Amino acid sequence: MTTVFDPLRLAAVSLDVLAAQRDTVQGLAMRQQTRLARLLDAALGGSRLYRDMLPVGASARTPLQQLPVVTRRQLMERFDDWVTDPCLTRAALRAFTADPARIAEPWQGRYMVWESSGTSGQPGIFVQDAQAMAVYDALEALRRTTPRPLALWCDPLCLAERIAFVGATSGHFASYVSVQRLRALNPWLAGRILSFSIQQPVRDLVSALNDFSPTVLATYPTAAALLADEAGRGALHIAPHEVWTGGETLRPAARAHIEQGLGCTVRNSYGASEFLTIGWECAHGHMHLNADWVILEPVDEHYRPVPPGHAGCTVLLTHLANFVQPLIRYDLGDQVILGAERCTCGSPLPVLEVQGRQDDPLRMAGRGGRTVTLLPLALSTVLEDEAGVFDFHLRQQDAHTLVLRLSLTGEAGQAAMARCCTALKAFGRAQGLARLNVLSELGCPVPRGRSGKARRIVACPD
Repeated sequence: MTTVFDPLRLAAVSLDVLAAQRDTVQGLAMRQQTRLARLLDAALGGSRLYRDMLPVGASARTPLQQLPVVTRRQLMERFDDWVTDPCLTRAALRAFTADPARIAEPWQGRYMVWESSGTSGQPGIFVQDAQAMAVYDALEALRRTTPRPLALWCDPLCLAERIAFVGATSGHFASYVSVQRLRALNPWLAGRILSFSIQQPVRDLVSALNDFSPTVLATYPTAAALLADEAGRGALHIAPHEVWTGGETLRPAARAHIEQGLGCTVRNSYGASEFLTIGWECAHGHMHLNADWVILEPVDEHYRPVPPGHAGCTVLLTHLANFVQPLIRYDLGDQVILGAERCTCGSPLPVLEVQGRQDDPLRMAGRGGRTVTLLPLALSTVLEDEAGVFDFHLRQQDAHTLVLRLSLTGEAGQAAMARCCTALKAFGRAQGLARLNVLSELGCPVPRGRSGKARRIVACPD
C-alpha cells in the first residue's frame, strides 16, 4: 500500500525543527507570524467558508486575536466550503471512513484522512497533505524525549524496537492510521510494529502482548494503568523500557502507578485529531508546546485570553502547517495552562500543562437543600490518590447515588471497592453532601468510546 510521504519535505522540515530548538523566543515568534501569514493567505484564497467568516478587510497581516473563533460543528456543517481542494467532499470522505478496509489508504493518492470519535459531541473528519505529515513526522522523530538519547539519533522512528500500539483498531482514528502508515512506509519492519485492540477481552489482550513482548508500549493512560494492574497480579509478563501515553489526561498518581507496575519510564505526549503532535515532554518532565507549528490560546468562557499560568475554559488552536483544511482559532475544547516561565531544560518552546477534555461534573444533593457540584478532576484524584484505583467508571444514578464499576474481581476487587467507597464517602461529606450511596459493579469492563478512550465519570442525563 502506498502512503503520503515526501522525503524532501521531511528533510526540509526536520532541519527547520532542529534550528527552532536552538532559536530564541523572539525567533519562534517570527516563525509563527510568517507561517500564520501564509495560512491566512491560503484560507482567504481557497476557502469559501473563511472568506465568509473573516472580517471585511482581513488579510494575511490581520492580527490573530482579531479573527473569529470557529467550532467543529461550524466547520463540519460547511465542510465542502471549508476545504481548499474541491476533490475533498464531506459525502465522499464519510463513505471512505465508513469502510474499515480503507484505513490508512491515501485519499486520491495525496491525503491522509482520519476521523475523530466525537467526544466533543460532533464527530469530525480531518485531512492531512504531504506538508502536514512531514511536520508531524519531524516533530515526532526529533522532539520525543528518550532515556537513551543515542538510540534516538540512530533510530529516530524506533524502527529497531518492537512497538505495540494498544488502542481502537476498528475505525479511521488518527493513532491507528498513523501506525498503519508507519508499517506501510517500512514493510520490512511491519512485524515489529503491531496494533492490539483495546476493545477485546483483557485476558486476550494480555495473552497477545505476552506473545509479542514489546519493548515500547503506546496507549492511553487508562489502558496503561489497566495493564499495570495486570502486571501487578502476575498475568502480564512484558518488560518494555518505555510506555508512550497520550489521548487522555495523565495525572501524577497514574504515572507513578504505570511506571511501578510496568517497571519502565512513561513518556507522555499531547496531541489531537486536529494536530497530531502538539507537545512532548522534555527530559525534565515538562510538556513543551511545538509553538513553531501550532498556536494555542487558552481563553475563558467568553473567548477572552487568560494570562500565563492560569487555566482557560477552553483553548483555541491554529494549525500552521495545514493549508488544505485551515484551522484558525479553532475551539479545541481542552483545558491547558501555558507556563509563565522558561523550562530549566533550556528549550525556547513554552511549557504546557494539559488538563484535557474533562468528564462530566456531577450535581448532587447537598445539606440544607442546596446543590453540590463534584468536579471530575477531584473525583478522579480521590480514586487514584486515595484508593489507588485507576481503571474505573463512575456513573451518577440520582442526586444521592453513584454507581462505581471496576474491572477487578475476587478479593482484590472487593478490597479496591471498599477503599473507593470509603474515599468517595469521605469526599462527599467534606463537600457537604446530604448523603452519598455508592453501588458497586465488580468484574465489569470499563466502557470505552469508538476511539478506545475511557469515559470515566458520567452525570445523569438531563
